[in-house]
Amino acid sequence: GGSSGGSAVAVAAGMCDWAVGSDTGGSIRVPASFCGVVGFKPAIGSIDINGVIPLSRSLDTLGPLAADVIGAARAYSMMSGETMPRELGREPRLAIPAGWVTGLDEQTAKAWQLVSAGLPEVDFMNREMLHSAGLTILLVEAAVYHRRWAAEYPEKYGADVIGHIRRGLEVLAVDFDEAMVALPRLRLDAMRAMEGIDALVLPATAIVAPALDAGIEVREPITRFTRPFNTTGQPVVTVPAPVRGLPVGIQVVGRTNSGAITAAAWLEAKWKTLTP
Repeated sequence: GGSSGGSAVAVAAGMCDWAVGSDTGGSIRVPASFCGVVGFKPAIGSIDINGVIPLSRSLDTLGPLAADVIGAARAYSMMSGETMPRELGREPRLAIPAGWVTGLDEQTAKAWQLVSAGLPEVDFMNREMLHSAGLTILLVEAAVYHRRWAAEYPEKYGADVIGHIRRGLEVLAVDFDEAMVALPRLRLDAMRAMEGIDALVLPATAIVAPALDAGIEVREPITRFTRPFNTTGQPVVTVPAPVRGLPVGIQVVGRTNSGAITAAAWLEAKWKTLTP
């Protein structure tokens, strides 16, 4: 599901209580969704990334994967030094971003119907615009940092990263400049759009984990709902939906790290009472 797939598998298999992941476009949240574990992408800048080989310095985030929300919160506290809430508190004000949740496969749609029942919709930015701006920044920053290393040691890079580098070298300077100039404004607009609610709720991916030989294009449906929140820089917790069969992850997008954790923990507790 992404560069943190090994971390997600290790947690799901019970090999460890929690593991570290990195997330530039969904690489904590997508593996967590596919493996049925919790993944936490903190707000941008919450954990020092010095010493981490970057993909995109403007979007990279470190975070934990764990079996449940409290485990992810404890792991994050150890990684960052930030204290996380220990109690659920009041029921969070939750909403669905209007017009965002489209093109789901059958299993994901079934899970989404169950967990979204009764939630109101709110207007929240343009998904495609956030996705496009983030992808432009990612491609160029990946190319700038990795192009020489990839040229000298191509065998040490995966095909997807090589593809990012090649595409990044083709991006026009004016397009990259426009995306970087817009980034602080987009992040401020996202915070303003969250006024009156505690968290957004939406699927982590549009599809469940595909077979390795499925022969379908999976990049867009697995990052459609994750990449925009690397652009906004918001904290996101991915929590397994209460469904049978292949796992489906649900994103809980907060205004603050503690708010995202609290809302995710509340939903996790509520979903334990639901019958899939």
